[in-house]
Amino acid sequence: MAWWERIGARLRRRVARGADGAPGARDEGPSEWVLVPWLLLASGAAVDVWQGEVAQRWWAAAGLAAFVACYLAAVFVGSAPARRRVAVLFLLPAAALACALGSAYGGSWLTLFSLLSLATGVTVRAPVVPPALLGVVAVGVLSAAFGGHPDEVLTVAYSSLLSGAVVAIIRRLIVTVHELHDTRDELTRSAVERERLRFSRDLHDLLGHTMSVVVVKAEAVRRLAPRDPEAALAQAADIEAIGRQALTEIREAVTGYREGSLATELDRARSLLDAAGITAVIRQSGPPLPAQIEALLGWVVREGVTNTVRHSGATRCEIELRTDADAVRLTIVDDGPGGAAKAAGAAGERPAGPPEHGTTRSSGGTGLAGLTERLAAAGGTLCSGPVGRRGFRLTAALPVDLAGPPAEAEMTPGNGAGAATRQ
Repeated sequence: MAWWERIGARLRRRVARGADGAPGARDEGPSEWVLVPWLLLASGAAVDVWQGEVAQRWWAAAGLAAFVACYLAAVFVGSAPARRRVAVLFLLPAAALACALGSAYGGSWLTLFSLLSLATGVTVRAPVVPPALLGVVAVGVLSAAFGGHPDEVLTVAYSSLLSGAVVAIIRRLIVTVHELHDTRDELTRSAVERERLRFSRDLHDLLGHTMSVVVVKAEAVRRLAPRDPEAALAQAADIEAIGRQALTEIREAVTGYREGSLATELDRARSLLDAAGITAVIRQSGPPLPAQIEALLGWVVREGVTNTVRHSGATRCEIELRTDADAVRLTIVDDGPGGAAKAAGAAGERPAGPPEHGTTRSSGGTGLAGLTERLAAAGGTLCSGPVGRRGFRLTAALPVDLAGPPAEAEMTPGNGAGAATRQ
């Protein structure tokens, strides 16, 4: 392997592992090897020493070698953020040597301040870079002026400021790129977490509702089979249809395209309440709602009716949807004695006592908590709690901007809109 290939492989390893060699660490500036070729700026001073064009040749050679050593030490040590404080210690003797050699010999020796500015841009922390570079420029200008080289003042100031500023800007750009990569990774992780949360909510709501319906329908089959086989077969057919629909909804939830229809959910709620022996009263008033609002309210109907069937022990459940010009309100009220149990479940507590109707109480209120977050994201609210000694109320409110006067409509068992009472 050629030497340039070895250097390239080492640079790639540094990018992958970080400036201090630890996995996961990152450089905050250019690689130290990038700054080594800039030592060619000192080639003019080296030629003067080689040709003997300077006084006290050996002292000049020793000073130049010491400056180069301090420059390399500052660059290699300062490229790691954790060792920058140590690297600053090499800048002080380098600055002293640049002042002494530049003021004594002038000419090409003043380019040492450009190298000093490069090392300063690498090793000094970002907030201190501007004053540090101005300090290097001031020292260089004073060395040129008081060293008897006033014609070199502008050249020293320009070259020192430009070289240090370029390195500092490159380092800042690299830091910005790293921050952008970190932000992108964080956004990716957040998107994954949001998708997991969405899927867990959908799966909980879908399976909780579906399994509750299946259990209620199965109980109806068991009760009807001895005395009314045809009705029992109808309930069994419903179980099959519900299972097929649940499979479709789970696939849609996985792909993220499921949007429930409010009318469909109201029809399902009425069917579930009827199968559970609960009188369903459904009232709806107002103009049609946007699809997004209907989807959210559909989830509320599904969760509220499922909790009523599973936990309330109610004989009557009222669902009222009222749409005004700027808001829509959905209220689900039952008259069951299990209101305290549901309230405790919504608060994240497990109430004592046996579950109603042989079902298992909700542990932790996952469904209501998820609905609260869903509605809050859309600017709405979800309130739940017992109604007196008997009954439970679930109220969802969402802002909506609708034009046109509200209209009253009667709900029929087939269309799922309007107002209907099942006595």
